[in-house]
Amino acid sequence: MAHKIPATVVTGFLGAGKTTLIRHMLQNTSGKRIALIINEFGDLGVDGDILTGCGDETCTEDDVVELSNGCICCTVADEFIPTIEQLLARDPKPDHIVIETSGLALPQPLVQAFNWPDIKTKVTVDGVVTVVDGKAVSEGRFAHSVEAVDAQRALDENFDHETPLSELFEDQVACADMIVVNKSDLLGEDAAKELVAKLKDDSRTGVQVIRTTMGALPVDVLLGQGIGAEDDMGARHAHHHHHHDDHDDDHDDHHDHDHDEFESFVVERDEITNVAAFTTKVADIIREYDILRLKGFVAVADKPMRLTVQAVGPRIDSYFDKPFGSDPRTTQLVVIGQAGLDQAAITKALQA
Repeated sequence: MAHKIPATVVTGFLGAGKTTLIRHMLQNTSGKRIALIINEFGDLGVDGDILTGCGDETCTEDDVVELSNGCICCTVADEFIPTIEQLLARDPKPDHIVIETSGLALPQPLVQAFNWPDIKTKVTVDGVVTVVDGKAVSEGRFAHSVEAVDAQRALDENFDHETPLSELFEDQVACADMIVVNKSDLLGEDAAKELVAKLKDDSRTGVQVIRTTMGALPVDVLLGQGIGAEDDMGARHAHHHHHHDDHDDDHDDHHDHDHDEFESFVVERDEITNVAAFTTKVADIIREYDILRLKGFVAVADKPMRLTVQAVGPRIDSYFDKPFGSDPRTTQLVVIGQAGLDQAAITKALQA
């Protein structure tokens, strides 16, 4: 069966920080060829900062496609499907497709479009990422500027659904595989924790809720979720079929971001004897310590091949990929999480 190209859908209201998140991703792609679909409308055009951050051989201007005729969820057949087909026809093909929806667009119809017969066998939804303005949501406004959202709603001639922002927000959360609480630095620690806890309660089991500042999310966390969201539409219930808004217009000054809000470390251990028991234990450790990603290679007693382990939250995939050969028979696991992980406790648990 042909390899499916993964696609990540990024949604969220105007000003939440979608542009900043994507710009940061493009600056840290580690050689991945990213194709970008931006859902603008009107006269706004693609954010110049996006093109600035997409200027090397892995993401050229030809890899950025602007859909400017209204909300993407209302132009699936006319614009979105042909655009995906054009990207898939390129040589070389993209390694990953990232789609930024307009802020008032529902992600559900867009995800459903990946079941379209001509693309279903070629591309899959790696995950839906909903970016929220942490301070605005904590204050019950959902968007940094409700007036700006209303203005964008009025500018879109195709928009014909007068829906409260609170319901649109609920729909975006309902479809999310990851919720990024951006601008978390504007919240106090207690308020940030309270908001994260509430969003976890309001979302499906297993959805990761992550705090960020200026969209500085490691690419290894943002991409590679492996969800296959188009096959899970029943769990992504929406209030409505269509909504709209405009491209994220987050124009914070450009900064060089490090990953101070995130940390990673490597755990080494001896061979394991029981794969099922080990992966069950790893899932329990991930839940207990709120680990975002875990990946690496494991030596299994009496097995010449190494076991590859990849975990997104507590969901773990494992498979034997190749013989160790001359490589040392060691187990090395990379743990990725938000700053403050109890490295000593996690290491002890994984080595037990």
